[in-house]
Amino acid sequence: MPPPQRTPDAVDAILAQWHRERPDLDVAPMGPIGRIKRCAALLQRRLDETFAEFGLSYWEFDMLATLRRSGAPYCLAPTTLFSTLMVTSGTMTHRMHKLEASGFVARLPNPGDARSMLVQLTPAGLALIDRAVEAHVANEHRILAPLKAADLAALDGKLTLLLAALESPTAP
Repeated sequence: MPPPQRTPDAVDAILAQWHRERPDLDVAPMGPIGRIKRCAALLQRRLDETFAEFGLSYWEFDMLATLRRSGAPYCLAPTTLFSTLMVTSGTMTHRMHKLEASGFVARLPNPGDARSMLVQLTPAGLALIDRAVEAHVANEHRILAPLKAADLAALDGKLTLLLAALESPTAP
C-alpha cells in the first residue's frame, strides 16, 4: 500500500528550489532539520503566548520552573541553575536580579559555603510558577492533541534517538 498523500509544507518548497538550482547536491538532510527548526519556532510562539498570560518570558518561566522542580525548599546554587539552563554566569546574574526585583526569587547565604549564595523561590514565585506550569502543560496537551497516540509515541522515540546522537560526546 502506498504511503498516504500529505499536503506539501514550507520545507518542501525550499527543497524543490534547491533541487532546481543545485541538482548536484543531496539536500535530503535539509528536510528533517528544516522541519525541526520550523516546528521549534512555531512551538516557541505558542508556548510564549501562555507564558505571557502570566507576565513571564520563556527564560523567566524556565528559571522558576527549574527551581520548582528541584523540590522543597526550591533552592539551588546559581552555578547549578546556569548549568541546568545552559546560560553563562553573566546572563544568569542579570536574570536573577530581574526575578529578584520582581519578588519571585530571593538570594540567601549558602550555609555550606560562606563565600556563595543560593537562589530560592519566594512564596509569590512558587504561587506564580505553580499556576503557570499548569497552564503550560494544558497548552502542550492542546498543541499535541491533533496527533494520534501511536504517532506521538513514535515521534518521541525518534526525537530521543536524534537527541542522543546530538548529545553524544563523539558527535561531530
